[in-house]
Amino acid sequence: MRDHFGAQWHSSLRTAVLGTLVSGAVGHAAIAQETVTLDLLEVEGLGNGRKPTGVVGPPPPPYAGGLVGSGTRVGVLGNGSVFDTPFSATGYTDTLIRDQQSQSLLDVVTNDPSVRAISSATGAAGEQLFIRGFPVYAADIAFDGLYGIVDNRRPAIYNVERVEVLKGASALVNGIAPIGGIGGSINLIPKRAYDEPLTRITPFFISQSQLGTAVDVGRRYGTAKEWGVRVNGVYRAGGSPIDRERLEVGFASVGADYRGEQVRVSVDLGYQSNDYRQNRSFLTVAPGIRIPRAPDLTLNQNQPYEFQRTQTKFGAVRAEYDVNADTTIYAAFGARSTRESALADFQTLTTSSGDIAGLFARQQYVGEVRTAETGVRTRFITGPVAHRATLSATGYWGTTNYPKAVQFLPGGTSNIYDPSPIAAPPYADINIGNARGSLTLNRSIALTDTLSSLDERVLLTVGGRFQQIGAKGYDSTPGSPTFGEATSSYDKVAWTPAVGLIVKPLEHLSVYGNYIEGLLSTGAAPITASNANQALPPTIADQKEVGVKYDFGVVGVSAALFEINQPNAFQDPTTRNFALNGLQRNRGIELSLFGEMAPGLRLIGGVAFTDGRLVRTEGGIFDGKVAPGVPATTANLYGEYDLPPWLALGLTLTGRLIHTSSQFYDQGNLQRIPDWTRFDAGLRHTFLGSWGKPVTLRATVENVFGTNYWASTGNGFLTFGNPRTYLVSAQMDF
Repeated sequence: MRDHFGAQWHSSLRTAVLGTLVSGAVGHAAIAQETVTLDLLEVEGLGNGRKPTGVVGPPPPPYAGGLVGSGTRVGVLGNGSVFDTPFSATGYTDTLIRDQQSQSLLDVVTNDPSVRAISSATGAAGEQLFIRGFPVYAADIAFDGLYGIVDNRRPAIYNVERVEVLKGASALVNGIAPIGGIGGSINLIPKRAYDEPLTRITPFFISQSQLGTAVDVGRRYGTAKEWGVRVNGVYRAGGSPIDRERLEVGFASVGADYRGEQVRVSVDLGYQSNDYRQNRSFLTVAPGIRIPRAPDLTLNQNQPYEFQRTQTKFGAVRAEYDVNADTTIYAAFGARSTRESALADFQTLTTSSGDIAGLFARQQYVGEVRTAETGVRTRFITGPVAHRATLSATGYWGTTNYPKAVQFLPGGTSNIYDPSPIAAPPYADINIGNARGSLTLNRSIALTDTLSSLDERVLLTVGGRFQQIGAKGYDSTPGSPTFGEATSSYDKVAWTPAVGLIVKPLEHLSVYGNYIEGLLSTGAAPITASNANQALPPTIADQKEVGVKYDFGVVGVSAALFEINQPNAFQDPTTRNFALNGLQRNRGIELSLFGEMAPGLRLIGGVAFTDGRLVRTEGGIFDGKVAPGVPATTANLYGEYDLPPWLALGLTLTGRLIHTSSQFYDQGNLQRIPDWTRFDAGLRHTFLGSWGKPVTLRATVENVFGTNYWASTGNGFLTFGNPRTYLVSAQMDF
């Protein structure tokens, strides 16, 4: 079923369900047409008092088919149609998230051919991914436009209405990411209460023995339904498809909003708890070792006493005030606190026959973040040219403290094909008084203007961002003569320009291009590096992109060519030193499509061809080599087909194909993993419950053929793929 976004959306859904009892081909086709109508009705208002210069409220309505949004939030530029934006952007809807039974951010963004996971959702490193061949970390995920708010290991999506992926450099529109990523950015749009009451309970099962329940309740109050409250809660626990890996996840959030004639305010509060036992992590690979075939993905190479527990509290508030019909001032503030305690095994592949050796790391830390944004958006006209201008300022303050000393403990040996037990290392926590590990301070001011003429057939966006990045790394080693002192620091400022152009030679055809520079934080060296916590200096990166987009009304297609240049940071496998070495230059072509190809048939997918190369490396030793972790070809296709009512009333078939070509692990291109292809399949059945509201049953099998594969070699990691996984759920609306 396509969901309700605002009163009209909900009304059309209820009419489709209660009036026809068909959620298959007839229902989907009807709702897809309602989506187009909704776009025409509400693109200017999108609900009570919503202004085009504001963003508080529901996101842009879904495109035909309901799998992706017709528009996205483009940072300081506000909400914009995907066909009127000089960037490559996609917003994955809550409907798609639930229909695919996604449990993690990685599950959602894997629908994009230019996005690939570096690590697994349960791995000790947390959720890390590549966009256009450059790393994006969980700490770089924005929530309602604010960086650093979500859990910095595994951002929850249970309270998310839309997952928006902006591919390519986004320093101008989104500001400075905490760790820094030039390949793209991700923004999570929180759920808001619909005009009609919502009470949804979804029990679910995930193999092998994981049970859970999700609760989603929304209400609006007031004479004009100006007050809204949305509550989400999830609990799941049990074993995963990986042998002896167990997890327990709890999540709760409250999202409240007020939408008046001139004032709009939203508030989000949440709590997330993750408790993982014997969660399988990643491998590093010793130099010169040929990477062997992937093992049985259900095997667990980690030990029973390993664990990782995190607790995250977060909150955010955003407010907008319409000075007049053309000018809106806004401000937002958010905060997060995360506590983690872990004992993890860092394993290295030492032979081509699968032998591994490792050491253990005992770590406890407290991460604190404060982030803020303020600005003004206005519209005015000068002669034949219309303007949409924005002035914005952002700030980010982040600290990492260690109440106990980080300890590296002796490990043992095993084999990835025949894991053997390793004795638990004895240790006693060493109290170091909440010692400072790192400090990050990012500030920026952005000024943009989108000029339009010829009945908006030509749109030119120009602007720039003045950025200041400061960071310090501290010595937190007990007994060190410099304990507690800053051992590395930097403070750099830069003005980074940007320009984007859209030309519409035909009504539905958009030709676009952009050039963006960004000052990026390289971050601090990981704890596995010999120079752990050392702050590396920020770098300047840039992107050039040209492309075309065409809107067929029910189907959208696009093509883009891009080049991205970024100084390369890499951990040497021999010395374990984490440092900058040369430049990584990625050039690529992306082709994508989305929408409803025919009544009852919905598709999203595409293919990306990327040539990632190392240049200007030290001594030229790696010049021209393929960048580690960058596959030459990646392709995705997800489809849904509603069976005809005469064949099966309310039954939908789903399937997803994911392909990734071979990748190199090392900079010298001597260690390689083969290409892999994964196929997922599922069924969905919707019918009316005895209480008169829809019930949706979903069953999905991921990695249907049980393919064993290495998922990625990115960022110095060698990561396992996902084993065959069964997911079953029953969504009940009341």
